[in-house]
Amino acid sequence: MHTKVHSENAPAAIGPYSQGVAAGGFLFCAGQTPLDPTTMTLVDGDIAAQTTQVLKNLHAVLSAGGCGWGDVVKTTIFLRDMADFQRVNEVYAATLGDARPARSTIAVAGLPKDARVEIEMIAKLP
Repeated sequence: MHTKVHSENAPAAIGPYSQGVAAGGFLFCAGQTPLDPTTMTLVDGDIAAQTTQVLKNLHAVLSAGGCGWGDVVKTTIFLRDMADFQRVNEVYAATLGDARPARSTIAVAGLPKDARVEIEMIAKLP
């Protein structure tokens, strides 16, 4: 059995999926792009601004599921350009603090709405 997790503070799904699903003691967060949840448009700014918005969106979904950064066990980062890796890493580290989940970073040809970054997460439910 699984339960859908939804936050009004994260962008609405732009397809047939849930922002998050709680199942088997874990919260599986769908990939978030740098959409402003109010306007549903990409935030203005560089890769740091986009990464900051992605992490805000993910935090909203994590919170709706009763989780925080310390509960995250795995992340996957999708980058349109690996040249952005260093800056994304800086924002990611500053935001997650001492949390150090397992992580993969993958270069992709494109992302929804032409975003430069997308991140998905899996967290252990408390």
